[in-house]
Amino acid sequence: MPQIVIVMGSDADLPVLEQAFAMLRSFPVTWEARVISAHRTPEAALEFARGARASGVQVIIAAAGKAAHLAGALAASTTLPVIGVPISAPGLGGLDALLATVQMPGGVPVATVAIDGAKNAALLALQIVGLGDARVAARLVEERQHLAEEVGSKDKAIREHYCSTAETEQGGPA
Repeated sequence: MPQIVIVMGSDADLPVLEQAFAMLRSFPVTWEARVISAHRTPEAALEFARGARASGVQVIIAAAGKAAHLAGALAASTTLPVIGVPISAPGLGGLDALLATVQMPGGVPVATVAIDGAKNAALLALQIVGLGDARVAARLVEERQHLAEEVGSKDKAIREHYCSTAETEQGGPA
């Protein structure tokens, strides 16, 4: 029973979704990835969405490019949180997928992250799961601390390389 399911419209979306896979692997959650197309396998999409809650799924991440109806199609058939990841594609650079994902009618929400924003989709799904799972919530705090430490290290390196010694010692401009 996965807590989080990542559904992609095509395996061509895998390179973008690797960011989400990496994030989910570092957390104490169960998850799986599926290829289900709203256009080529509409019955499978409907069956998945309708049965997700009963199978223990807590959050669905749906990634698709071009027409990008996958997140909306799944959201129309479940009351679980659905997070849409618009995937960039040649032509409009993902703007078409972004608009198709974010412009949902009232009553059928899809939380939407940036174009190719799979890492943030995973983090948002983890925050949702973390509402009821203290281990996941604690790990999210650790992740934020790690991000802050990374920024601090990068700030120090930039200041040491690009600032005069007097400015660095006095906490001057970076």
